[in-house]
Order: sequence, then C-alpha cells, then structure tokens
Amino acid sequence: MSDKLTGKVALVTGGARGIGAAIVRRLHADGAAVAITDVLAEQGQALAASLGDRAAFFLHDVTDEAAWTDTITAVTRAFGGLHILVNNAGIFIPGAIADARAIDNERQFRVNQLGVLLGMKHGQGPIRAAGGGSIVNISSIAGQLGFPGTAGYVGTKWAVRGMTKTAALELAPFRIRVNSVHPGFIDTPMLDALTPEATQSGIDGTPLKRIGKPEDIAAAVAFLVGPDAEFITGSELTVDGGWIL
Repeated sequence: MSDKLTGKVALVTGGARGIGAAIVRRLHADGAAVAITDVLAEQGQALAASLGDRAAFFLHDVTDEAAWTDTITAVTRAFGGLHILVNNAGIFIPGAIADARAIDNERQFRVNQLGVLLGMKHGQGPIRAAGGGSIVNISSIAGQLGFPGTAGYVGTKWAVRGMTKTAALELAPFRIRVNSVHPGFIDTPMLDALTPEATQSGIDGTPLKRIGKPEDIAAAVAFLVGPDAEFITGSELTVDGGWIL
C-alpha cells in the first residue's frame, strides 16, 4: 500500500486471525517487518508463509511473563530491533454479573489486561533502544461505555484504556507514543459468542448500517503507528461506524 513503515519492525499479538491478522497484513503492506505472535501456531505459521519476506511467526502466550522475555528476544534477534508493538490479543466470555464465574473473569483479565501490561513492560525497552516508536493497545467500545452481560470483558477493556493513558505519560520522554483503538461490532470469530439477535442489534444501532471489517481496524492502527500521527499520544481512536455517538 505504501512505504511509510519501511525499515520498521512491528510485533502484533494475537496476530494469527481476525483483527490481528488484518493488522499484520496492513503493516506488512506498508513496508514493516512483522512478528506475528499467537497461541494459534498453525494459523500463524500459514499467515507468515503467505506474506513471505519480512514476516515470521512466534508461538507466544501473552499471559506468561517469561514468554514475553523470550519472544521479545527472539523478535529483536530475527529482525534487528523493535519499533512498533500492537497489543491485540484478547478473548471475550459473556456473562451477567449474577452468573459471573471467577475462572472466566480471571481468564479475561490475564489475556486482555495483564497481557497488555506485560507487553508494554517488555516492549518499551527495545523500542527505547531504537530511538522511539509506537505502541497501540486494542481496547473496544466496551472500554468506553457499559454493556449488559459483559462485566468481566468491559472491566478489562476499560483497564486497557486507562493503562494506555498512563503509559503515554510515562513513555513520552523516550519518544514512545501510546494510543488505544476501540473497535465496534467487527466481523471476526469473537462475534460467535453473541446471539444472532445481539449481532443484528449491533448492526441496527450503527449509523453506517454495516458490520465493521478487520481491515477498518487495521487502517486505524496503521495511521497511529505511522509518521502522520507523530503528535498523537494518549488518545482513543474509536472505529465503530458511529455506534456510540
């Protein structure tokens, strides 16, 4: 698509499918070398193979701090550094507060919230060493308002929003910009957890009257990590077709 990211190295968590895969493809098309990390080895390896040069897959559990250390080391060795981190890995387990199960909440916390925190902790070092760069955390419109039946998920996505703003303040002196992207109803496997009625309600409530595409989110990420966004940090970019207006 462009050469805006030529010479840059990006790491995308949860990059094997859905929004993550779309982000991987877009950053690669814009010239970046891309490390695809995920627990879905077969899909991640297939994506890397389809892209060819400047792409590699790394098996990676974002909830495991030791795995972050090993993955960052492997990526920087393979590509010579790191300039861009996209914390995209996430899971969604719906459930009303009255029916909440601690095990489900903990799973969502560990992937959606702790995974982002560990990513920023371990990713900021090599990005600082590269002279600066960009971190994008994928939150949700569920990180901007409430949704019935999703308290555990909503809690993690609000946390990502807050952590992003804190990291933007802490990392600004090192020329690292940190922003969050807030997808609305996007056509990915995550929607399988919703009933068809809930999905249709989401579409009906969207002023643009369509479900979003993973590529819509990828375009937002590509903008935030690129040179046209060099004065943007601590911001929230909502990509939802106008749903929360």
